[in-house]
Amino acid sequence: MLLLFDIDGTLLLKATAAHAAAVHEALREVYGIADPGAAKVEAAGRTDTEIARNICLLSGVSAERFDRGRDDFRAVCVAAYARLCPDDLSAHVAPGVTDVLDALTTRDGVRLAILTGNLEPIARLKLARAGLGRFFEPGQGGFGSDHEDRTELPAIARGRAGGYARDQTVIIGDTPRDIACARADGVRCVAVATGTFAVEQLADADVVLRSAHELVDAL
Repeated sequence: MLLLFDIDGTLLLKATAAHAAAVHEALREVYGIADPGAAKVEAAGRTDTEIARNICLLSGVSAERFDRGRDDFRAVCVAAYARLCPDDLSAHVAPGVTDVLDALTTRDGVRLAILTGNLEPIARLKLARAGLGRFFEPGQGGFGSDHEDRTELPAIARGRAGGYARDQTVIIGDTPRDIACARADGVRCVAVATGTFAVEQLADADVVLRSAHELVDAL
């Protein structure tokens, strides 16, 4: 079974301040947007590039101009996050997550990977500084740097893992967009209400949990 874990709101809680600052810094530098925060874009469950595009469009930057600067945006954002990221994010690991990942790594036939809207270098740095990097091997998963549309990421992650079947793949996340991307690829989804969305808002998942502690039994 391939288990695809979201990061923000699922593995880590309230660890996005430096990430948001890096996105805004890149938008100012690449597109000249004086106040990216003035564009109210819900970030939860979106890819970094989709967030940036929406902020640009709301700030008067055309889609064509955004596309021309997209690679520069990603490079500046990654560099800014490397500078701004706290040295230790271990206090932000969601309760129960480390025990759950430890337990899952001992199970035969289970493979762990990441599925996140974060650009991959940002995701890997977050996990490393939270002490979770050891659970997720390089070259696996799906990231916001792979595709702007999050619904494309499950198929990318399945392919990298050797072509896991849809009925052997589960996405674990905390937002309705995690559920939507699972549905788009025809895979199952476990929602954990540890982020900003309540249990009732995650009802479209196959299983909804109140904490990571319940995850091993649910799987």
